[in-house]
Amino acid sequence: MTPTDPRGNPVSTGSAAARDAAETALWRMMSFYDPPLADLDAATAADPGWCLPHAMKAGFLLSLTEPSLLDEAARHLAAARALDADATARERAHLEALAFGIEGRWHQACRVWDDLLLEHPRDALALQWAHLWDFYRGDAHHLRARPARVLPEWDEADPLHPYVLALYAFGLEENHLYPQAEEAGRRALVADARVPWAVHAVAHVMEMQGRFEDGAAWLRQHQPGWAEGNGFAAHLWWHMGLFRLEALDTAGVLRLVDAHLSRDALQITLQRVDAAAMLWRLHLLGVAVDGCFRDLVAAWPLADGDAGYYAFNDLHVLIALAGAGDLGGAERWLSRCAERVLAADDAARANRAMAREVGLPLMRGFLAFARGEFDAAAQTLHGVRAQAAGFGGSHAQRDLVDQTLLAAAGAAGTAGAKAIGRALLNERLLAKPATPLTRHWAQQLGLAGRVPPNGG
Repeated sequence: MTPTDPRGNPVSTGSAAARDAAETALWRMMSFYDPPLADLDAATAADPGWCLPHAMKAGFLLSLTEPSLLDEAARHLAAARALDADATARERAHLEALAFGIEGRWHQACRVWDDLLLEHPRDALALQWAHLWDFYRGDAHHLRARPARVLPEWDEADPLHPYVLALYAFGLEENHLYPQAEEAGRRALVADARVPWAVHAVAHVMEMQGRFEDGAAWLRQHQPGWAEGNGFAAHLWWHMGLFRLEALDTAGVLRLVDAHLSRDALQITLQRVDAAAMLWRLHLLGVAVDGCFRDLVAAWPLADGDAGYYAFNDLHVLIALAGAGDLGGAERWLSRCAERVLAADDAARANRAMAREVGLPLMRGFLAFARGEFDAAAQTLHGVRAQAAGFGGSHAQRDLVDQTLLAAAGAAGTAGAKAIGRALLNERLLAKPATPLTRHWAQQLGLAGRVPPNGG
């Protein structure tokens, strides 16, 4: 009889100790409470012939979107493949998906996980990885649809059920189904208070609805569960910063950046991306953060070969360089990204289309803004913002594009740019109640009279 994990998924190890260690690693990957590598080492020690712990290491490293970790991820995948003679079909499917992932063929990887979930809807590993790459690819449809396809197959008593429900909550939010998203996120936290992704999903709802006071209170309420010992902490501090920015509490945001989005708090690119995005928002509001940008860039390991790996991250490198006053460095980074995207060996990678259609035009628009070419920036950003989801991230993260466009339109001298700003302000006012930040942009556009002074 084939052994299984706690959800009935077939595995090729007879070692209970190995299965238990891998289950702990899986929980860490879904909860972000400490890296899973030590648990995966324990699984391998308990059964050196089991391929899945090696594959899980490869997938975890790959999910960090660090080009410098690709070789290490490939070595772990090679170790897994060397042990796949006795692997189950499910395990071999994971190896196939990860091979696509290492090649940068993210769409194909997600299709393999989709097929796997049809047969094994309680494969939390496939669900977690596919969800992350949906996010990286900006695939809002599957962020909601994939968890929806499997949730009814799960036992609510399963310890991982709240984590799957949290994935669904985030997918609902990214599809603008805000009441349903908030309900699902809150329900996940009733089942288990230690589900940072559920805290995150509800924070996104409150951000999109302009509920900045509710959002700050929400994060404070759950802060004991996410602020210490959790890899998601920096991102949730970033969300706290967004709520403070919406209130135009720039001094509070600077204190938050100093305490939680700088120096040793930034260990990986995903965290540095959040820091760059927050500093750029402050820069747009006229706050002097060039020194913070310089510190960020100085600690960001940027190898030439990293440029062009992932368009979303590449844009944030460019704004960090521009914010630090290194326009030459920003131009060189853009050039290196373009060179890689046009290279023949890049053709199969998901990032090629993401960068050509969205990433590179956005980078050109941001660079124009940094140079003070506000009319050109407004026109360029306006031309691509409708496709911005195609280079990954969330609605809240991509609001960086809209805020830069509003700043460019406010500073531009042409009627065309002003019209773009007016149209975007109208869109914003109908999307959520006016906030101090929205009133700021209205004032910059000379349209303060369109927004009631009390934000009503």
